[in-house]
Amino acid sequence: MRTWTEHPAKADAEAVVRRYFDLLRAGRIHEAGQLIDHSPVRHVLKSLWTGSVEASSDEDEASGSPAADEWEQDVSWLGELNLADFHWGDTGSHFYVEITYRAQIIEVALSFWVKPVDAGWVIAGPGTLW
Repeated sequence: MRTWTEHPAKADAEAVVRRYFDLLRAGRIHEAGQLIDHSPVRHVLKSLWTGSVEASSDEDEASGSPAADEWEQDVSWLGELNLADFHWGDTGSHFYVEITYRAQIIEVALSFWVKPVDAGWVIAGPGTLW
């Protein structure tokens, strides 16, 4: 986990989130979780799946819906997600980032915060925003 002795600059915090997301997209879930003081990654993946692949899939039952745990078994769909814009709160400690799926912004965003800890400052999160 990246720790700063002083409150990190916005660009530094965003760089950690970009790296976290790059690792998720590459299917390196455990490694991504090591970068930040994080909530369980499983809920993040489920939310991203629900807001992207599941939301864009045809609701027609005849087409066959994906297995309930498909999002966990085959994470190749993560490769179609990208980060869009970062949005910072007034305090400079809380921010969220919009996510795109196939170049369209989805309803789910990931929220993070710059958290004080005994050793300094870390990035905590992500929370999922709908």
